[in-house]
Amino acid sequence: MENIIKTEKLEFVYAASDDAPSRIILNKLDLEIEKGTFVTIIGHNGSGKTTLAKHFNAILLPTGGRVFVKGMDTTDESLIIEIRRRVGMVFQNPDNQIVATVVEEDVAFAPENLGYPPNEIRERVDEALKIVGMYDYREHAPHLLSGGQKQRIAIAGVLAMRPECIVFDEPTAMLDPQGREKVINIMHDLRNNHGVTVVLITHHMDEAIGADRLIVMSDGEIFLDGTPRDVFLQTEKLQETGLNIPVTAQLLHKLKDDGFDVSLNALTIDECAETIYGELYANHKN
Repeated sequence: MENIIKTEKLEFVYAASDDAPSRIILNKLDLEIEKGTFVTIIGHNGSGKTTLAKHFNAILLPTGGRVFVKGMDTTDESLIIEIRRRVGMVFQNPDNQIVATVVEEDVAFAPENLGYPPNEIRERVDEALKIVGMYDYREHAPHLLSGGQKQRIAIAGVLAMRPECIVFDEPTAMLDPQGREKVINIMHDLRNNHGVTVVLITHHMDEAIGADRLIVMSDGEIFLDGTPRDVFLQTEKLQETGLNIPVTAQLLHKLKDDGFDVSLNALTIDECAETIYGELYANHKN
């Protein structure tokens, strides 16, 4: 499958200052992200995951090594606009991405600045707002919306660029559970129904369950890399990095320790419930 993002021996170092010595944030990191996949990146604070994400559309440039987006070197200044058309970013605080006083004007901001004709801008704005379920709010003032609604507007603003990949940097950190669920559902819809490559940076283990691939970072390096099921089975290794497994997996491990013959591969709530029911039913029959 075609790669949309590739890093080669990527290094990033924060230069020394009067207050602190230089710090290596990313250490010779090799990574390939395939087009059309949903990749989640987790890690403790300071592991380098957000710094890595900011290299994917040239917000940050490597101290050493290279980052390529569709074969384009992010250090080539002449390619920056094209790179950012291909890879969009959604950040933790939507207020930092909303620039207009009317929802549809905010979503239209980036396409207008790139000089698209008015009829195409209208089409892009309407399409983006419908994808995130905010079309009926197109004439509302963003500052009057809830945090979750604002985040969906921020996503629509990126979607209006029609990127091939969107990097979500802890987009649910400031949201309530309902808002979190809606944003996560949008990500899966983008990957499943619109062909968008999704890269999610998160602290929430449960948000990684539905990804195609889960990368665990530690001290600027890739510590684990595989499917969520494979990674979350490595409980002790995760705990080495200060991370835990989803609550569903925690429950199944506890039951296993208590003598119940349950599968540890169940991650979703439905899978967990089915596994526990199956064990209880089997015990009841016996």
